Formats: sequence, C-alpha cells, structure tokens
Amino acid sequence: MKSKKSILTSKFLIQSSLLLFLLMTSFSSKAQENVTDKAGELTFKSETIDYGKIAVNSEGGRTFAFKNTGNAPIVISKVKTSCGCTVADYPKEPVMPGATGEIAVKYDTKRIGNFTKTLTVFSNASKPQLNLRISGEILPAEQ
Repeated sequence: MKSKKSILTSKFLIQSSLLLFLLMTSFSSKAQENVTDKAGELTFKSETIDYGKIAVNSEGGRTFAFKNTGNAPIVISKVKTSCGCTVADYPKEPVMPGATGEIAVKYDTKRIGNFTKTLTVFSNASKPQLNLRISGEILPAEQ
C-alpha cells in the first residue's frame, strides 16, 4: 500500500506536469501568432492566367501581379515551373510591405495543343509555397 506522502507526491507531479504542458502550449501558440503577425503575405491579382486560343509561335509572355499585404518584407527564393517549356522571372530583391511586384512567365508557343502548367513560388511569406497556373491552347498555323 502506498503511503500518504507517496500519493501526494504523485498528485503533485501529475498536476505540475499538466500545468507545465498547458503553459508550454500557450506560449507556443502565442509565439506562432507573433510569427504570423510579422510575416509578409503575397496577394496576387489572379493566381491563374488563361492564354485562351493563340496561334503557334505567338508571344508567350505574361505577368502575375502581386502585392505584399503582410507586415514584413518578402524574399522570393525561387519559382519552379512544371516543365522546361515554361520560364519564370521574379524579383530578386525583398518586396517590402505594401509594395507590388510581378512574376513574368513565358510559355514556349511552338507546341501545338492544349496546355496547363504550374509555377510554384517559394518565399518567406506566411504561405511559403504558392501555386500559380497558366493554361491555353496553341492553334496550328493556317495553311
């Protein structure tokens, strides 16, 4: 049989552990909120571009316009495209809160047919990975 002192010590340890756990989760969530409050946020005018139906070998350049609507500078570390037929250019300097920028995309329009491609933007924004999409149809040259 356990002594009264042993039972009290066990209760104390359980209560202390529970209190410590609650304090740690409270501080952890507060820290998470503070990080989010001080993060940049990429807000795009549109996350998709539809080229529509265009002729083969026509201009394949388009731009995704965005604004940093967050509270901290954003640095875009890279933009990865889903295939070699798409090239992206993005700002290399930090985008300050309230500032705007563009990600330029160029699709190789010598490929006839429908296309849908994804660009993945990697940054230090509140959402560190963001997908943009382009789509359209390349029509063959008229004979």
